[in-house]
This record gives sequence, structure tokens and C-alpha cells, in this order.
Amino acid sequence: MNMLFDFTVNKDTNSIHITREFAADQDLVWDAFTKPEILKQWYAPKPFRLQTKEMDFRVGGRWLYTMISTDTEPPTRYSLAEYIEIDPKNSFTSRNSFSDENGNPIDGVFTSSITTTSFKGEPGKTTVNIVKKMASLAQLEQFAASGFIEGTAVGYRNLDEYLLTLGTQK
Repeated sequence: MNMLFDFTVNKDTNSIHITREFAADQDLVWDAFTKPEILKQWYAPKPFRLQTKEMDFRVGGRWLYTMISTDTEPPTRYSLAEYIEIDPKNSFTSRNSFSDENGNPIDGVFTSSITTTSFKGEPGKTTVNIVKKMASLAQLEQFAASGFIEGTAVGYRNLDEYLLTLGTQK
């Protein structure tokens, strides 16, 4: 199934806009973005896998995670999402940054972005809209050039595969 995937970089607003459709109901897609046991099934592009150190999905909570390639290599960089707003089943907004294993910012890496993820369901299909606003044009360009576009596309294909397996288990 060929689902919509639109990825746009807007240099005027220092933002990245992503629109992606998934062949699943809104509740299931919401869970795929907000529950660590589901996120680990799809979020990391292979051969990496997601390792969540902590996740507290509530306003004021945070998700601290890393992507690892093997069990013998220690993670060198973590990502931190701090939840600012949550409208259950509809949207959430987070402040995102790279950090150490305790969630402290890493010097020399982009400071942070504000990311809003919204969900709109129709029968058998959910559209996810993501807006990632960076602090500056330089940070936007650095982030866009870091492989984010390719990694996002691979992750969403992983989610498609995961959602398909759920459909065959019913």
C-alpha cells in the first residue's frame, strides 16, 4: 500500500514539516508514537534498535532514549523529548534535544527544537502531521543534513510493517 509521505524543509520559518499516512486506526497510531513497548518495535532504522532509558508520557514528563547498533557498543548520544502539551489521541508537543545518558544537553549539537505531532483519523487510515521548529536556520540545515529525512522514512516503513503484523494477528 502506498501511503502519503511529504517531507518539507521551510527555511523561512526554520522548520521541518512531515505529513504521513498510516493504514491503521487513530488509537493504534497514537499508541505507536506514545508507548515505549511499541516505539521499540519500529522507531529505529535497521540495523539500529531503540533503547528507552526512561519514558513518562505526561505534561512535564520526558522520554530519554538512544539508538544502538549492537549490545557491545555503549551509546554515545541520547535524545531527549520533554513533553510540553498533550491532547490525548489528538496531539502532543515536545522540546527535543540531544543529551547525555542523564538528559543533560550535549555542547556543540543543536540546542533544541519544538515538535508538535498531530493525529487525524479516518476509517482505516490515520494522517500524522509533524512540525519541528528549530532555533535557527543554521541548526535547521545541520539537522536536515544529518540523515533525519532518510531515518524518518525508514522508521515509518518499519511502522507500516509493524501495523501490518497487527492486522494479521486479529
